[in-house]
Amino acid sequence: MSSVLILGAGMVGVSSALALQERGHEVVLIDRREPGRETSFGNAGFIQTEAVEPYAMPLAPADLARIALGRSGEVRWSPGSVLTQARALLAYAGHSRPGRFARAVATYQRLIPESAAAHAPWVEAAGADNLVRRDGYLEIHRTAAGLARAEAMADRFGRDYQVPVQVLDGVALAAAEPGLRQRLAGAVLWGGTWTCADPGGLVAAYAALFTARGGRIVQGDAASLTRDGTGWRAAGQGAEHAVIALGPWSPAVCARFGLRVPMVLKRGYHQHFTGAAPLSRPLMDADNGVVMTPMRAGLRICTAADLRGQPHRAPPQLARGTAAARDLLGIGAAQGEVWSGQRPCMPDMLPVVGAIPGQTGLWAHFGHGHQGFTLGPVTAAILADAMDGGGWPELAPARLG
Repeated sequence: MSSVLILGAGMVGVSSALALQERGHEVVLIDRREPGRETSFGNAGFIQTEAVEPYAMPLAPADLARIALGRSGEVRWSPGSVLTQARALLAYAGHSRPGRFARAVATYQRLIPESAAAHAPWVEAAGADNLVRRDGYLEIHRTAAGLARAEAMADRFGRDYQVPVQVLDGVALAAAEPGLRQRLAGAVLWGGTWTCADPGGLVAAYAALFTARGGRIVQGDAASLTRDGTGWRAAGQGAEHAVIALGPWSPAVCARFGLRVPMVLKRGYHQHFTGAAPLSRPLMDADNGVVMTPMRAGLRICTAADLRGQPHRAPPQLARGTAAARDLLGIGAAQGEVWSGQRPCMPDMLPVVGAIPGQTGLWAHFGHGHQGFTLGPVTAAILADAMDGGGWPELAPARLG
């Protein structure tokens, strides 16, 4: 088998390392930081087996008006951020129209349902079972109208995709989560999703499994990749193959090797809080566009999408979510600084997995958008297949040309 450099030690990169190692390749994992300390560190910790429809751009006039006026909890923007990402955003809008979106959904239907099963053997082998819950999450709604819309979607997902889902009225929700301080209209229980009490810790556990099986991790500049004869070199390490798994930093490296990657960067924020009422499951607060997840570090409040290139010093989405959590759960003091990171979203909503055209031995594995934590092990297997001569053409980098 061949030697491989994996550039990037988030969930996608570490999954790549494990999957290729299991196929017999000699693998070196390179990152400037310890595994799981960048984008993979900051998410809500969901392994989303229900997310069979990717996040399309809202195109309804009412939704666009709310976003434009700053009234949406889900999307924030600035004129500069829209101008900077204009081409990618326009492409994203095009792929969000019904016909193209249906093609993305058809691919997601093959990817997402495999996610928990793909994680399961590594969770067990890494001794990380204590980090993973397997009883879903609650999408809460404060109004009857909001709950009715959610129920219609839940019915459709259960019928069309066989997703395990249950609708709870206000009484059933209060019984399920007695710590809630308000009586809400109800919730949708997405029962098949797994959730994690420490996303960065799970990535680190997978990385430790990789080293225990004989892999090497090198701390260095993964973006220093250069051609080295017929192979590749980065951070003082050489190999026959290299895999770019650098999430939002991938386009800059790919551009040096002739691949233009039109990526939409959606910034997210989180902060931890003490003193919250106990929860049996994470809450997705649909009315405020945040997720409230019990973590080892406290209650993590995670925001949706901010298109800004630079992080906001006082993120309005986080302030809105914090106020909602205070009313709902009686949270206490904030712990540590506000975390910020960018999600690497492709305009067609599909990850980029496969050979980079015109560059023998150079491979792509990035662009998972909101689902890198979920899909890392699934698409790592597709990458390994591609290196063995297979792969999925609909995910290949050649589609970007």
